[in-house]
Amino acid sequence: MKSLKLLVLAVAVVALTADPIMAADEGLIRIGKGIGLGLAVLGAGIGLGLIGKGLTESIARQPEFANTILRGAIIFAALLEGVTLLGILFCLF
Repeated sequence: MKSLKLLVLAVAVVALTADPIMAADEGLIRIGKGIGLGLAVLGAGIGLGLIGKGLTESIARQPEFANTILRGAIIFAALLEGVTLLGILFCLF
């Protein structure tokens, strides 16, 4: 909840301190792209953290299946990175 308040405060500061040039449509589009880019990267970071957490817990419970668990985690991490890169490309262009 605290991070959500911090995010809202940061968006409010950016919106209130924008130059008059940023009041045009192009400036608002750039702000939106920046927020979308940040959210895409933040989501990827959270997702990779959860994959790592699940990986370590799974290997700790059943160490004999470590290679199988690791292989699955790498596949999921690669898929997550692919989706994140698509999100970044959508925000940049």
